[in-house]
Amino acid sequence: MRSVTEEIKEKLNVVDVLKQYIEVMPAGKNFKAKCPFHGDNSPSLMVSPERQSWHCFGCNVGGDIFTFVTKYENIEFFEALRILAEKAGVELKRISPAEHRQFGVLYDINEEAKNFFKEQLAFRAGTKEYLKERGLREETIEEFELGAAPQGWDELLVRLVNKGFEPADITRAGLVLKSEQRGNYFDRFRNRVMFPIMNHAGKTVGFTGRVMPEFEEKEAMGKYVNSPETPIFSKSRILYGFNKTKGQIREMKKAFVVEGQMDMLMAWQDGMKNAVASSGTAFTAEHAQAIARLADEIILNFDNDEAGKLADERAIDLALKADLGVKVLSFDSFKDVAELVKASPGKLCGLAEAAMPAMEFYFERYLKDKSGGSALEVKKGTRKALSRIKIIPSAVERDFWLKNLSRKTGINEEALKEEMAGIEEKPEAEAVAERKEIQVSVPDIFTRVELLSQRLISAALFQGDLEAAAASVELMPESFRKVLEAVKISKKEGEDQETKRLVDLIHLRSGLLESENLDELKKQLKMEFLKRKKNDFLERIRKIEGENGEGENLNEAIGEFQKVSMELNEMMK
Repeated sequence: MRSVTEEIKEKLNVVDVLKQYIEVMPAGKNFKAKCPFHGDNSPSLMVSPERQSWHCFGCNVGGDIFTFVTKYENIEFFEALRILAEKAGVELKRISPAEHRQFGVLYDINEEAKNFFKEQLAFRAGTKEYLKERGLREETIEEFELGAAPQGWDELLVRLVNKGFEPADITRAGLVLKSEQRGNYFDRFRNRVMFPIMNHAGKTVGFTGRVMPEFEEKEAMGKYVNSPETPIFSKSRILYGFNKTKGQIREMKKAFVVEGQMDMLMAWQDGMKNAVASSGTAFTAEHAQAIARLADEIILNFDNDEAGKLADERAIDLALKADLGVKVLSFDSFKDVAELVKASPGKLCGLAEAAMPAMEFYFERYLKDKSGGSALEVKKGTRKALSRIKIIPSAVERDFWLKNLSRKTGINEEALKEEMAGIEEKPEAEAVAERKEIQVSVPDIFTRVELLSQRLISAALFQGDLEAAAASVELMPESFRKVLEAVKISKKEGEDQETKRLVDLIHLRSGLLESENLDELKKQLKMEFLKRKKNDFLERIRKIEGENGEGENLNEAIGEFQKVSMELNEMMK
C-alpha cells in the first residue's frame, strides 16, 4: 500500500506548492526563485518539476514539498503533512490510520494534559497565590491556560490511561518517564506551575514547568523543566505566545522578544501584545525566520546580567542575518521584564519605543571607555563591532553603521572598510548558535573535481548535449559515472540514495548554468586529472628515491612526470 506522503507527492507539483509561498520564475526546464531562508539578492533557489525537488545553492538547503513547507511555516512534519494533505484532497485517516495515529495521538495527549493541569490549578491555593505574587492577573492566567502539576508521582499518568491512552504514547509525548530499574512509569512534571506551549495553530505541543518555591531545594530536576523534543514539538522552532500575538506582530511589523514565559506574560499583560519568548531554549535562526515573515523589526530584552547580554548578542546576530532591524531594551534597576512590570506597570511600552539600535548596543558594549585606551584595546573593540556590521545583509545599512563607527572611534571609513574586509570569522555569538542548534542541513563539501563534474553534467543537460559530458567520463570520480548514466536514462527507479541526491543537484544546478562553456569545463576537468597524475608520479619518484632505487624504474617515473607536466603547462597557457 502506498504511504500517505507518496500519494500527496503524486497529486501535488513542487512548483505549484512553492508558488503559494514565493515568486517562482522559469529557468529552462527548471524554475528559480529568491530563497526565503537567507538574504538572497539574486535567485539561487532552483526547482525541478522532473525530480520534484528544490535546492538553494546559496544556503545549501533543499528537499521536497514537505521539507519546504516545514521550514517555511516553521512547523513540524505532521503539521506540514496535514497542510499538504488538505491541498491534495487526501484524507489522512483513510490512507494511513497508523501514520495518523503516530502524530495525532500526541496532540490529543497534550491537550488532555493541559486540561488536567488547569483543573488542578483551580483548587491549589498555593500555586494561585504564587502566580498572584509574581504579578499575574486572573485574566492573563486564563488567557494562556496556566495550570498546576500535583505532587503525586503518577496522577497525570492515571488520568491519561483512564482516558484510553497507552503509556508508550504518553511517554512519546514527553509527559511521563519510565524507570530503568523497575520498569514503571512516573510523571515528568510534579509540584510545578505549568505553562502550556502552543504551536502556530494554537495546538498544545508541550509544557514548561516551574517548580514551586517550597520545593526548589528538594527538586533534583531543576527550577524549570521543559517537554523534550517530540515528533510535534521542537524548541528551536516554537516561540511561546506566538499563536496569540502573531496578528499584532504582523500589524505592528515588529516583535518584542524576551527570555522566559513569565516575562512574556507580564509584557503582554502590560500592553505589549506583540511579545513572544523562546520555549526552553536560546533564540534560534528558526525563531528569527518565523518573525521575519511577519515583521521588519524585533526588540530584544533578556536578563540584565552577563549571561543575558551574551544571549542578546546571539539573538542580534541571528536576527541581523535574517535581515531584521534589531533594537535592544536594557534596564539598569531591574533584572527582567517581569520585575519591571510588577514594580512599574504601564511603563514597558514607552521604554520599548526608546530601545537602543543593536549596533549602538555593540558600540556601547565594546567601545565604551576604549577611546583613551591602548591601540590594542581600540582594535579589539572595533573589530568586534565590525564583525557585526559585516553580517548585515543590506549594503545601505552597513554603510550607515560604518559612518557611525567612524564618528565614534575617530577612525576614517576607508581604514574601517579595509579592517572589516580582513575579518573572516563569524561573530562569536552566531558561531556558538550554529554549534548548538540542530542544523536543517549539513553543507556538502565537494572536491574541485566533483564540482567540475557536477557543472559539466549540469551544463550538458541544459544544452541537450550529454555526449559532451560522456566524452570526459573517465576523468570523473566513480560516483559521477553512475550519476551520468542515471541522468541519461532519466529514471529514478533503482537509484541509490547518494546517486539520487547528486542527480537532483545536477538537474537543479542546470538552471543556473545557462552561459557555461562545455569545452572550458572539459578543459578544467582534464587539468585537474593531469594535476592528480603529476602528483602521483611525484610521489612515486620520492618513494623510489627513498628506497635508494635507481635505473629504469626511476627514469620511467621521471619521464612520465615530465610528460604530464609538459601537457599540463601547455593547457595552462
